[in-house]
Amino acid sequence: MAAAVAAAPGALGSLHAGGARLVAACSAWLCPGLRLPGSLAGRRAGPAIWAQGWVPAAGGPAPKRGYSSEMKTEDELRVRHLEEENRGIVVLGINRAYGKNSLSKNLIKMLSKAVDALKSDKKVRTIIIRSEVPGIFCAANLPVPTIAAIDGLALGGGLELALACDIRVAASSAKMGLVETKLAIIPGGGGTQRLPRAIGMSLAKELIFSARVLDGKEAKAVGLISHVLEQNQEGDAAYRKALDLAREFLPQGPVAMRVAKLAINQGMEVDLVTGLAIEEACYAQTIPTKDRLEGLLAFKEKRPPRYKGE
Repeated sequence: MAAAVAAAPGALGSLHAGGARLVAACSAWLCPGLRLPGSLAGRRAGPAIWAQGWVPAAGGPAPKRGYSSEMKTEDELRVRHLEEENRGIVVLGINRAYGKNSLSKNLIKMLSKAVDALKSDKKVRTIIIRSEVPGIFCAANLPVPTIAAIDGLALGGGLELALACDIRVAASSAKMGLVETKLAIIPGGGGTQRLPRAIGMSLAKELIFSARVLDGKEAKAVGLISHVLEQNQEGDAAYRKALDLAREFLPQGPVAMRVAKLAINQGMEVDLVTGLAIEEACYAQTIPTKDRLEGLLAFKEKRPPRYKGE
């Protein structure tokens, strides 16, 4: 546990009180028109500050959580559009080894830019979020299906970002947990809201109160992740499973996928009657599409459909 917590500050300290909304980068909060807070300025946070988890707000009594602000310019976010049989799958690889994948100002800017571009790209069918830093995960949710591939540590902010994804898969050796209470703070990037929705209120409270760290098998047992895999020699077992899932999604109608996600997400927040009304409204959006007609024609002609997202 001590080792896990020692590795956590990079993830724990990465969420600014206002900027935490940014984790929005890939969460359902990031809807069209929403942008990052006007200012991300703040004190540079060194190791001692990360250990405390807080940065005092200049000129004010309320503390603010800080960003790691390393002044390095290499690619912290790698956006890869896969080709050939994987066309339509986009991989967001977080590559910030020196900061344990904590959210720097530069990474936040890159995430926001990538999300804005992907939201309007009709060619994108599924997004996989992974770490390109061995042993550490930190990620993000968009209108299309998103899969978090957890091959290493996902502590604090890292798990909160994974919780913002539609589907989570992990290696059995992965470690995940909301460990903020060990630093006398609480999850501030959606953890107190998304974890109970994922595994139930009582168990979520137990995990947050205890700051317990789960491995992949334990996470699967409580319903925190959908699939658990034995880690391979390359250290990317979760990513490979995520890619398999993404390939399963590829043949489906892209408009249908988007509105199905919308119906599920919105419906889970309301009563059943209202949820059914939301489903009806979403279903109606698919009726006039060219893809629906193509699906019917392909079924009649006994051939694979050629959807265009229209």
